[in-house]
Amino acid sequence: MSVGLDGLAAGLFLLFCRIGACVMTMPGFSNARIPMRARLYIAIGVTLALAPSLENTVKPLIAGASAAALAFLLIGELLVGVLIGSLARLFFFALETLATAAVMTMGLGNILGAPIDEAEPLPAMSSLVMLGATTLIFVLDQHWEIIRGVFLSYTAIPIRESLSVQSMLSEYMKVLAEAFFLAMRISSPFLLFGLIVNLAFGFLNRMTPQIPVYFVSTPLLVALGVYWFYIVADDFFAAFSSEFGSWLLSG
Repeated sequence: MSVGLDGLAAGLFLLFCRIGACVMTMPGFSNARIPMRARLYIAIGVTLALAPSLENTVKPLIAGASAAALAFLLIGELLVGVLIGSLARLFFFALETLATAAVMTMGLGNILGAPIDEAEPLPAMSSLVMLGATTLIFVLDQHWEIIRGVFLSYTAIPIRESLSVQSMLSEYMKVLAEAFFLAMRISSPFLLFGLIVNLAFGFLNRMTPQIPVYFVSTPLLVALGVYWFYIVADDFFAAFSSEFGSWLLSG
């Protein structure tokens, strides 16, 4: 079966819809600090690289297809790409939420830093955590696993197959629970630290109300929190990158 130049362009654009939507929502690639044109070039490059291997998958679908059928396929591929990218992004949403909660317990919630992954500024230590987690995607070559997952998605979710709302919500809930469980597990040392230290200073304030405990506790809380983060930072990032990499391999 052969197709002309119009069919070739339609096939490439059909592949670009899923791959481009995934790149535009995938953590690391979809960072707001990356220029939109650079993200577009990345999506086009990945599409052209995967197109020869996916030619036999796309060619039967576009041969003799009407404009309405092609539009339906394009919309479906856009939704699939957004679904794949946003599922991976749930891990970073959960990490950002729990990291911000942990930072607030250490008295650093009001010190805002430069926005890294989002448009709104986060606490400085939360920005450091998100920057480290995003950087490890490329340091550990997990971006190649992302591209491999996009390629294998054409086997797991064929182009003709439509996604039901129930299956999408079920997959979202599954990944969301897994992501927040991971974020809670790796952030629990900081949350427990903040709870214990603040509770101790609260008891001290009740026993000696004449001492301004707040002015004594805040510098000590910040210093101990930063030192505690220095101690467990390696295990923190290693656990997150390991679990996220395992999900990329199996999810």
